Amino acid sequence: MALNSIITNVGAQVALSSLDSINSQLAVAQKQISTGYRVADATDDGAAYAIAQRVRSDIGALTSANQQLGNVQGLLSTTSSALNDISNTLNSARDVLVKLADANTTGTQRTQYASQYQALVAQVRSFISDSSYNSKSLIGDIGGATVNSVNVVRNESGGTYNVATFSGSALYNGITFSAQISSTTTTAAKSIAALITNGGSFIKQLNSVANALNKYGSETNYVTNQISYNSDKMNSLTSGLGSLIDADLAKESAVLQSLQIQQQLGTQSLTVANQAPQSLLKLYGL
Repeated sequence: MALNSIITNVGAQVALSSLDSINSQLAVAQKQISTGYRVADATDDGAAYAIAQRVRSDIGALTSANQQLGNVQGLLSTTSSALNDISNTLNSARDVLVKLADANTTGTQRTQYASQYQALVAQVRSFISDSSYNSKSLIGDIGGATVNSVNVVRNESGGTYNVATFSGSALYNGITFSAQISSTTTTAAKSIAALITNGGSFIKQLNSVANALNKYGSETNYVTNQISYNSDKMNSLTSGLGSLIDADLAKESAVLQSLQIQQQLGTQSLTVANQAPQSLLKLYGL
């Protein structure tokens, strides 16, 4: 191939090819810096991008699961608070029943204690009625309406956790004792004493509330731990996702500066190469 030719400019071809390569690398570096990603879409690295999309989907699903668990956490907290208040009230009611179980408590004094007990039962009724969270209750109502257990999605795979209910109506009906409390006969004390013996109706309800507190305490811990686990998993997935697709901005910034200098030099080389044919024409006085 002739070195001095006005038809084929080898120098310009080499300079242009080099400049095209530099511009292509420069576009990649600029894209990484502007997006912050080494793999911003499937054109950068199809396999890595497909993995990244699956990881993003898992993170989104775990976020949704934690939102649902958060709602149940609020429901459990409300239920536990109501049951704790009910338990405290029943303890006070038991104190009153002990006094009513004494045959020496008669007349006005018995009537006053009976009123105290009825007021405490009314308070329990209020706690049951007010135990809802976001229009949902695990205790139900005094009317005995059926309350369904709560199934909550706990992870990104759709696994569920079941939260059982507690019958507020059964509790309320089990502590009312209207006939025994309102009676002023000498046999009233004996019938009330039977309520607070081991295995007595009132003690059974007291124990049922204690068992429910234990159960909902355990379920609250489960939900809290599941939320924590999901959060830790999301952090791990996010970290892995970053390692897979994030750009090293410090490195890319240095690469960008280097490529910009190479681009300037390549442009100058192309300019010089394009001037070579003009030098040949001068030999002919053109």
